[in-house]
Amino acid sequence: MQALESSRRNFIKAGLAAIGALSAGGVTAQGKVNHKFDKIVDVIVVGSGFAGLAAALEAAEKGASVLLLEKMPVFGGNSAINGGAFAVAGSPLQEKEGIKDSPELMLRDMIKSGRGLSHVDLLKNIVYGTRPAFDFTVKYGVKYKPFVQHFGGHSVPRIMQTVESTGGGITRPLVEAARKQGVDLHTSAAMEDFIRDENGRVIGLVVREKFNFLQKDSGLVLNYGARKGIVIASGGFSQNVQFRKAIDPSLDEKLESTNHPGATGECLMAMLALGAMPIQLDQIQLGPWSSPDERGFGLVSQFNTIAGFPKGIMVDRRTGRRFVDELADRKARSDAILNQIDENGKPVYPICFVDSEGVKLAQTLKNGLKYGVIRKFDTLEELAKAYGIPADNLIKQVNEFNEYVRNGKDEQFNRPLALAVEITKAPFYAARVWPKVHYCMGGVAINNRAQVLNVRDLKPIPGLYAAGEVTGGTHGASRLGGCAIADGLVTGRTAGAQVAAEPSQNLS
Repeated sequence: MQALESSRRNFIKAGLAAIGALSAGGVTAQGKVNHKFDKIVDVIVVGSGFAGLAAALEAAEKGASVLLLEKMPVFGGNSAINGGAFAVAGSPLQEKEGIKDSPELMLRDMIKSGRGLSHVDLLKNIVYGTRPAFDFTVKYGVKYKPFVQHFGGHSVPRIMQTVESTGGGITRPLVEAARKQGVDLHTSAAMEDFIRDENGRVIGLVVREKFNFLQKDSGLVLNYGARKGIVIASGGFSQNVQFRKAIDPSLDEKLESTNHPGATGECLMAMLALGAMPIQLDQIQLGPWSSPDERGFGLVSQFNTIAGFPKGIMVDRRTGRRFVDELADRKARSDAILNQIDENGKPVYPICFVDSEGVKLAQTLKNGLKYGVIRKFDTLEELAKAYGIPADNLIKQVNEFNEYVRNGKDEQFNRPLALAVEITKAPFYAARVWPKVHYCMGGVAINNRAQVLNVRDLKPIPGLYAAGEVTGGTHGASRLGGCAIADGLVTGRTAGAQVAAEPSQNLS
């Protein structure tokens, strides 16, 4: 089975590579010389999430004129609705709390999570760039909670989270900073195609302004030129069910996504058609903290990441027993949860719960209770009855876990217990859990300068850069929590600085 899976993945990659190579053979009609542009700037950035905003700001700081395009009617994309959790190796708060961490330790954690598929040279850029990127956000007014969190797969607590518990706590200040830096910011502006010169250099974009996402051919078609280059920071494709099913048939309509509706991958496909090298497109991550009782990212996700997983436990409803390390990496947890099915192949949703002490920092608790996706119980017996769990088994499991906490060692799954508490203080809070499609580890190949690489010779495509989730290879088979912000900010800053240093092309 493993050999068959490997063959399937290689076939997909080879097919995509062949398509890219054929598409890259000539210059498009738009790419003829003496092309007329409606607007010319130094740098064009596509996407307004962490990567796009970081790239735009970095390029503007270096003196470049920057145009930023966002196809949706508001800025931020997936970044604005994510949990605002940022993995930082060596943050000031870690130092204050005496947590010993380093980029080298974070690198080891990420390599382990990637299961041997990570491109380590790209990972190194990320981990050594997290502290500078953190300082970059603070400089522009981003505020973080006054405590460090411990997410699954990380050896030590290193997660800084915005006070809002959303990525909007980062994207909003960066949008304002970009505006003050003179970045020309456009919403409802969808990239449609690349424009190249007679030598194949990317010199501009065909763009639909006043674009309506629900009407694919809407808007006014304009041509924008970039003297120095273009940065694609358009995010992933998890909402494009047809595309993701072609890559992995198991990720069909039955699995929801945590992403916003615009995560459909058109810019990724345009780069592949241009001849960009595809990397690990079949590595698509599920978020193990989601709930089947709500749409999208929801309220349970933050409840689980900040309370349920680090301070509580998750059990199989049929047995009342734990079945996985609640702080394992995302792939390990998602795989274990997806195995919770009955004899008819239907999901048996696991239950994650915590006591009143462990839930104190969960900001979404109030609304979760209001909308019924999180439930409150005065006793463990009540909790067990509500979910059909054998009460005696559940109480025995809780007692065993409490003993592990007291002794400082998880005898069942060797889970890190740095933030764990004994589950003793009523009331108890619980939620049903089921994974959702969350993050695309695969994308186009880039080098350490964030240049997009050609499928034919793995050399940079002149004038084309990429950053964030649209790139591939960095995380391998699984991305650790908190590393999307790290990736986006670090690669975005790299791309912005590099493209700003490019020599200007004469486009007039």
